[in-house]
Amino acid sequence: MTDTATTPTEDTEGAGGAESTAPPPARSYAKLAADESREDYSLRYAPHSFRRWSPSTVAGTALGGIAYLADFAIGASIVFTYGFTSGLASILTAATLIFLTGIPIARACAKYGLDMDLVTRGAGFGYFGSTLTSLIYASFTFIFFALEGSIMAQAMHQAVGLPLEIGYLVTTLIVIPIVFKGMGALAKVQAWTQPIWLIGLVLPFLVLAFEAPDAWGAFTSFGGTEGAGSGFSWIGFGLGTGVALSLIAQIGEQADYLRFMPAKTEKNKRRWNLAVLAAGPGWVVIGAAKQLGGAFLAFVALEAVGKTHALEPIAPQIEALKPWLGSVALPAAALFVVVSQIKINVTNAYSGSLSWSNFFSRVTHKHPGRVWYIFLNLAIALTLMEMNMFAALNTLLGFYSNVGIAWITAVAADLVINKRLGWSPPYIEFKRAYLYAVNPAGFGSMVIASVVSILAFFGAFGAYAQAFSTFIAAGLALTLCPLIAWATKGRYYLARPNPVNGPHVEVDDITATHTCADCATAYELPDIADCPVRSGPVCSLCCSLDASCGDACRTGSAEPVLMPLPTVRSD
Repeated sequence: MTDTATTPTEDTEGAGGAESTAPPPARSYAKLAADESREDYSLRYAPHSFRRWSPSTVAGTALGGIAYLADFAIGASIVFTYGFTSGLASILTAATLIFLTGIPIARACAKYGLDMDLVTRGAGFGYFGSTLTSLIYASFTFIFFALEGSIMAQAMHQAVGLPLEIGYLVTTLIVIPIVFKGMGALAKVQAWTQPIWLIGLVLPFLVLAFEAPDAWGAFTSFGGTEGAGSGFSWIGFGLGTGVALSLIAQIGEQADYLRFMPAKTEKNKRRWNLAVLAAGPGWVVIGAAKQLGGAFLAFVALEAVGKTHALEPIAPQIEALKPWLGSVALPAAALFVVVSQIKINVTNAYSGSLSWSNFFSRVTHKHPGRVWYIFLNLAIALTLMEMNMFAALNTLLGFYSNVGIAWITAVAADLVINKRLGWSPPYIEFKRAYLYAVNPAGFGSMVIASVVSILAFFGAFGAYAQAFSTFIAAGLALTLCPLIAWATKGRYYLARPNPVNGPHVEVDDITATHTCADCATAYELPDIADCPVRSGPVCSLCCSLDASCGDACRTGSAEPVLMPLPTVRSD
């Protein structure tokens, strides 16, 4: 394992702590992978010792990542295509579904200190079953990075005449130094840029309230630009909802921040609950408002700039600001767009690096470090931008939402239904040592729901099924996940009990640590598994990367390892 670790040896020390006389650890991580100030526990449980931020700081940072203007473009595209009435119903319905599925996921990520991938593992998908969802999540991050980058490049083209192709490259490169440094740098960027973003967001609507007070009335009777008409259409409603639901995987990016939420206590539980609700599903409340606001700005600018440019957020911003700012409207709008896109694309790039890390660690048993996968994610996003994916916005997002909603709904169904009915363990188990490779409850329901809804999306079952393909995906996932868990009696959730910190183990201090027998580093109990091959404790990442153990703890007749007493923290 040239980039990750030395090959594990047969004779390794236990967990009693490495003294100067002890042999070197069997596994030593590459410099970037071992630096948790950059790595941010990308493939692990986020320990309490690392959760230094208050609930409000975590929530503020998470909400800073929803500054994106894709909402403006998506809302405008839906209303222009299907008219105001159908578009409004689509946006509100999608927001409701996203909010409801996001609540249990956000609470699980914050409570257990886990990202979306690790929660998915333990919520019905299994260790390798969640590998596919890592790809789904990675595709979300680079699709939306490309979309946001395109919007930023359009702003730079308008402001200084920079060719779009060069703008795509600039918007890609500018985020690398920030994302490279991890959560600490992201928190600072979101906090510093928030005032500029809030002013830029509110000002155009304030101008129109004074300068075009009748515009909203005209907007509510807008029939779109494609002949949909101002009345309600079931087909338009279904198709529009599918486009808006493409944002459902955004809860994964929120979870990348929520995992750093401090432990909930009697003292902070109210602030904790509010912060988790706001930073988790709460993003979609602002998101839906932005979609409607973006559609309104595009409608007002339509006559002046034409349909193509009205769908690009920079042009409506300029038109709205002109009555008050005159010639300054262009630079002011460009600054707002650039700041907004940096705020979201640092999140897209960061989350993409986490999802790719999770995917490749399981497939290759190597982990050179989260930061290297930043470049992979950005390279794919740049390619999409150069291919002008912005022109195929509705089709691309409508297709993606079928898979995204099947995944998210299956996870939410497990957390809300299966766990409460006892068909799923009452906690989130994410470590390879205790999981089956594939759990048919979540993984099977997602695959079936995705395949059926994609066939519907491409017209296999008629026009109405095509329009409501995302509803088919959600309905099948919501039904099949509990049904399969019930039929299998939950047997595919745990390959064996967790004797370290499982629900039936009495743990005095969850922050107590064991020293990994592989890498000789101390980790808190939730990150530790008992390993018969190492004859002692092993951390979750070393467990994932081991290519030689043959899953002896799960496939053989090995007994649970007698673990040494953990080291209890004094702080």
